[in-house]
Amino acid sequence: MRTRAAILKASPATAPFAESRPLVIEEVELDPPGPEELLIRIGAAGLCHSDLSVINGNRPRPVPMVLGHEAAGEVVEVGSAIRDIAPGDRVVMTFQPSCGTCLPCAEGRAALCIPGAAANGRGVLMSGEIRLHDCHDHHEIHHHCGVSGYAEHAVVSRHSVVKVDAPDIPFAELALFGCAVQTGVGAILNTCRVQPGQSVAIVGLGGVGLAALLGAVAAGATEIVAIDLSDDKLAVARDLGATRTWNAADPEAAAQIRAATGGGVDHAVELAGAAPAFHLAYQITRRGGQTVTAGLAAPTAEFRIPAVNIVADERTVKGSYMGSCVPQRDIPRFIRMYRAGQLPVNRLLTGTLTLDRINEGFDLLDRGEAIRQVVLFD
Repeated sequence: MRTRAAILKASPATAPFAESRPLVIEEVELDPPGPEELLIRIGAAGLCHSDLSVINGNRPRPVPMVLGHEAAGEVVEVGSAIRDIAPGDRVVMTFQPSCGTCLPCAEGRAALCIPGAAANGRGVLMSGEIRLHDCHDHHEIHHHCGVSGYAEHAVVSRHSVVKVDAPDIPFAELALFGCAVQTGVGAILNTCRVQPGQSVAIVGLGGVGLAALLGAVAAGATEIVAIDLSDDKLAVARDLGATRTWNAADPEAAAQIRAATGGGVDHAVELAGAAPAFHLAYQITRRGGQTVTAGLAAPTAEFRIPAVNIVADERTVKGSYMGSCVPQRDIPRFIRMYRAGQLPVNRLLTGTLTLDRINEGFDLLDRGEAIRQVVLFD
């Protein structure tokens, strides 16, 4: 079948993207699903910094590629080997497919699935196949994170979707559970394991960072420090439950936060994807505390710390990928929390746009003028 998609044909691209037009809207040829794959009609797909990092070259991926890794939609057709999902079911797609049988998956660490990471790096589905092709010369077009959600339809692996019983939740909100909520809330609940009464700092208040803030509120943290370069985002953070806010541009921010929190916070989570932000997060973590990074910095970025601090202060420095989530467990759990009013995910949504306006949307994201935008499909 043919479907419209946003194709990244070359990377890196330079801003403003409204002028350079790195994402080209064209019809593509989409092959039928294989035995363990599904054809999905995309309902909504979010604009995330992980997509932007492919556009600007910070995260090299094979091109041409249909981007979009945070999406939700409705099943149109299922492969011959699939028995637990049927046409008409709603699904949330997850950007790290998990095979369920490799060592990390067997340990309950689906985010570290070895075959899934290999497939994502090659721009293919878990089967090793590519289902997207140019309509004119039939050349292959790569898949992004096994999803390629910036298209009217997508063929995805069964290992990349979570069936959800959510007919009442708009696709624009459901899509956020695929990345922003998994990564942000998961970093708080799964990686940090924040306990009631503890203190948390969030460095970087994009969609993922503000989702982490919602997770900290839901976890019962009594001190939640929100840090960003944007005063507008700091205002949003206060509205969502932050007890203190700081502009990261203040050279005295680290010292002031340590003083205000009695020597630092229990958990500092960096979600900006930048080494200076991670350094700030480390500086404001108390002795015996934990510094977690879930932001994807450029491959060349480095972070240096005095080795003696790790021992003398019993400090923990830890990474969090996909919020250390097991998607089949955590996406339904986070949806239940949303329904219970514990995770007002809908408040992260700052705008919707059509596929034709996607380059302009990435300009807003690049300039820090949007939290979470989603492309809506009819």
